[in-house]
Amino acid sequence: MIHLPMLKKNSHRIVRNHNYLKLLDRKDVDAVIIATSDHWHDRISIEAMNKGKHVYCEKPMVHKLEEGAEVIATQKKTGKVFQVGSQRVSSIVTEKARDLFDSGAIGDLILVETWMDRHSANGAWQYSIPTDANGGTVDWDKFIGDAPKMPYDPVRFFRWRNYQDYGTGVAGDLFVHLFSALHTVTSSAGPERILATGGLRYWKDGRDVPDVIMGVYDYPQAPKHSAFNLQMRVNFVDGSENGEGLRLIGTDGYIDFGWDYVKVVPHRLEKEPGYGGWDSFDTFSESQQKEYEKWYKAKYPPSKPSVISKGVEFVAPENYSANFDHHLNFYRGIRERAAIKEDALFGMQAAGPALATNKSYFEKRIINWDPVNAKVI
Repeated sequence: MIHLPMLKKNSHRIVRNHNYLKLLDRKDVDAVIIATSDHWHDRISIEAMNKGKHVYCEKPMVHKLEEGAEVIATQKKTGKVFQVGSQRVSSIVTEKARDLFDSGAIGDLILVETWMDRHSANGAWQYSIPTDANGGTVDWDKFIGDAPKMPYDPVRFFRWRNYQDYGTGVAGDLFVHLFSALHTVTSSAGPERILATGGLRYWKDGRDVPDVIMGVYDYPQAPKHSAFNLQMRVNFVDGSENGEGLRLIGTDGYIDFGWDYVKVVPHRLEKEPGYGGWDSFDTFSESQQKEYEKWYKAKYPPSKPSVISKGVEFVAPENYSANFDHHLNFYRGIRERAAIKEDALFGMQAAGPALATNKSYFEKRIINWDPVNAKVI
């Protein structure tokens, strides 16, 4: 959030640099925020840390899977504070969800289902293009960087998320939010098998990334969770207005949480299996049914009824900002050496599965992933 009165009051102190390298050379700059298109993230992050700057880099941490290792290595080598900008990892709501999960509120984790759907042109990245945008008002060559060279295109510049040359598509931009939140709650390093499908179903505006994508992921057993499966979806043509959600389903109930709430609903399996209904009991002979009922009542004698919980919900205070807390964590990391919530390794453990989702979609195959070392196998 930008405080406009404060910004106007101090506008004379704001220095604009056409070349970011000049900014990195300044001795009075301790830290930088990298909020560029995705294809610049790794390069500026590495150069900034090597210049002695602390870095807050917007998600996803890198543009391509092979770029992650050098960012991680540079953070380790320089010792600089590095924070990836997925603000949910610092949210008090996510923290509460983690506490509930760690308490065993839903038993063993079995399945996670999560979605982040949209139903608008702006939500599908058809961003506004200024009427005065042209080759003279935009430094197209600087923007292109290491992407393939081509003539100036205002659509590709202002709607860069729609193109693989500069962005990471739906998975890199939105799945990474869901991965980072899930990994924070479960203390997971990530999945080991990744498979994706989807397509370009509606927004056929020249983009080369899908507007509907679904991924399924196998998570191995880890110290704080059992092996489980994850199903993830983004649909940019959501006529159902289903919005978004993240649900952890366990043997004893589920945790449902969003940006500003978390709810836990217990639902334990009955100790007695029961009989009848869809069971084969009704096909037994009359004498066998009586014999079976006698046996069942002896094996499962009636127990004292207990109070049933309908669940409990927690909500964030009005006007609470996880974005503020995430930035605060970054600044405390610099000033107080506080533990960083989303360093380079964590950032790649979230970005990696998201980018591997794209790889699976375009290559039409399962991707095997090393979650601990954050690399493709």
